[in-house]
Amino acid sequence: MNAHGLPVGRPVMLMLGACAFSSMASLRLCDAMLPHLAVQFSANLQQVAGAISGFALAYGLLQIFYGPLGDRFGKLRVIGWATLLCTVGNVGAAMAPTLDALVAWRAVSGAAAAGIIPLAMAWVGDNVDYGQRQEVLARFLGATVLGMICGQWFGGLMAETLGWRAAFGLMAITFLSAGVHAVTQARRDRSSSAPQQVGARARLSAVLMAPWSRLILATAFLEGALVFGVIAFLPTFLHVRHDLSTSAAGAITAMYGVGGLVYSRSARSMLSRLGETGLAMGGGACLAVAFVTAAIASHWAWTILASFLAGLGFYALHNTLQVHATQMAPAFRGTAVSLFACILFIGQSVGVMLASTLARIVPLATVIAVAGCGLGVLGWWLAGKIGAHQRALATLTP
Repeated sequence: MNAHGLPVGRPVMLMLGACAFSSMASLRLCDAMLPHLAVQFSANLQQVAGAISGFALAYGLLQIFYGPLGDRFGKLRVIGWATLLCTVGNVGAAMAPTLDALVAWRAVSGAAAAGIIPLAMAWVGDNVDYGQRQEVLARFLGATVLGMICGQWFGGLMAETLGWRAAFGLMAITFLSAGVHAVTQARRDRSSSAPQQVGARARLSAVLMAPWSRLILATAFLEGALVFGVIAFLPTFLHVRHDLSTSAAGAITAMYGVGGLVYSRSARSMLSRLGETGLAMGGGACLAVAFVTAAIASHWAWTILASFLAGLGFYALHNTLQVHATQMAPAFRGTAVSLFACILFIGQSVGVMLASTLARIVPLATVIAVAGCGLGVLGWWLAGKIGAHQRALATLTP
């Protein structure tokens, strides 16, 4: 239901889901192919990891651009053209002659993909009232999770069979199809309001002035660094630690996405039983157990369960943060949610770079376990803050 009590348009949600699927598949495409890229370009793990961190950094930084743009010209329109631009980035990556060129084209893809998922979330925030928003966002997460599963598994599979260039070629076709659909749907949409004339700086200031907004943004940064700093290297860790093929390691890591799908389908019942504080605390606890298990497991079979728990925990924690992000500045929701994504993916980029650096000093298993413990503490801390925030709001309600 939307903010006016009317059903949210199914064609629009399907279109947003297709664009989000493509965006997340592209984001995770390089995870399982890192060993192949290292051989192809005669580089070490830290160097080829630029194909991941370059995408994530560009994705995060460009949120500052897309959020105000979506608020000003319409979120669906911007989503459509950003999706089409992703086609160009993936064609370039497929044809990249050097590692530097591949990293550059991945950055182009990340810069374009930045205009998809956050603006889609903002569109949901504009059209769905708060009572149903977490459930709708959880269903939307299903598309992003499927993209993550396909990206992680498909990247390794294609690298072992047709070659890593073919993976980027297929992504280009996927983005082209979704982009054409998105642009067509945007032209039919009549829900967009008139362009806003408020400047981008004023929108950002309105978001950052609120202490609660700053807390949510800081939590998103830590979450991104701790979770994705591990997930980016988990397929490589499984490949080396348990002598698995890259496709098998990618498939095991994709269980992270299966856990996310389970959450997206059970979010309504979990939210009614646990509430926002329970989801935050439980999500952090699941991540802690998952990452510590993956780090110390003596047999690869345990990592299947660990990956599943990591996905379930992350999406429980992250979906709770997403809902609060859509309420940070309702008048400038595109800017607010895009800033949230910006901070999240800057955190991811920092996490990937930090994990790759630490892995040269201490065992990667240690990095994974420490990150898991940090996430357990983060979930517990956030649950306490949300509880206090809800009590404060209740005292202000007549």
